[in-house]
Amino acid sequence: MKQHPAAIIEEGAQIDPSVTIEPFAVVKKNVTLKKNVVIKSHAYIDGYTTIDEDTVVYPFAAIGTKTQDRKFKGEKTFVNIGKRCEIREYVSINSSCGEGTEVKVGDDCLIMAYCHIAHECHVGNGVIMSNNATLAGHVEVGDNAIIGGLTPIHQFSRVGKGAMVGGMSRVTHDIPPYTIGGGIPYRFGGINLVGLKRRGCPLENRIALSKAFKILYRSGFRMEEALEAIEREVEMLPEVEEFLAFCKTSKRGLLGFHGAKEEETAKV
Repeated sequence: MKQHPAAIIEEGAQIDPSVTIEPFAVVKKNVTLKKNVVIKSHAYIDGYTTIDEDTVVYPFAAIGTKTQDRKFKGEKTFVNIGKRCEIREYVSINSSCGEGTEVKVGDDCLIMAYCHIAHECHVGNGVIMSNNATLAGHVEVGDNAIIGGLTPIHQFSRVGKGAMVGGMSRVTHDIPPYTIGGGIPYRFGGINLVGLKRRGCPLENRIALSKAFKILYRSGFRMEEALEAIEREVEMLPEVEEFLAFCKTSKRGLLGFHGAKEEETAKV
């Protein structure tokens, strides 16, 4: 184990011999660090936290600390961070609230400085959170989503797969997959065509997604009417199916959609 003598590592921590721990880092007894993890100086890793291979935790990050949810009564909860992540300076990733629950961050994520991830959040693979982006409790972020800096995400909201959220936005409801938008109030620009193209999404799929988006947000239909129209008029290619399924399962309502479902959930 490549461990500096000035690091503080409690007995009981499970640490692979390949792990690097720099001076003044703190690793508590219930932590598991897998192959080639790097914990830089002054980082603080607490709770039942597992950090997977090749992830780097930068100075002054705090992971696995007690949730800020006042309902917490000392339950056993977990934090699981995937492979090849970068957890930058002063990031806070709290533990969860509710017996056996977890906070999960997937593989290949970049969590930039001062970001916050709260209890029972699930962050997918390849997610980028820019500086000072914050997730309240129970937020879900899909694979390859990008959240701009200084953007708060309201509790129980979802950010769909491949969505791109502009900086300094306020996100109070669900953001459908593959969309791009931002601002206060939030406005959609359309489908994240550049992101889809970079990930090899075929042209016909991108065209179909754009058609689905226009029906939902530009037709003037109520939400239920728009979803029915998408099913009738748009070929059910994989990305369209994901888009439709996400919208149908929204509990808080869709951000920027002024139909009945959002109005009913706006007070939640």
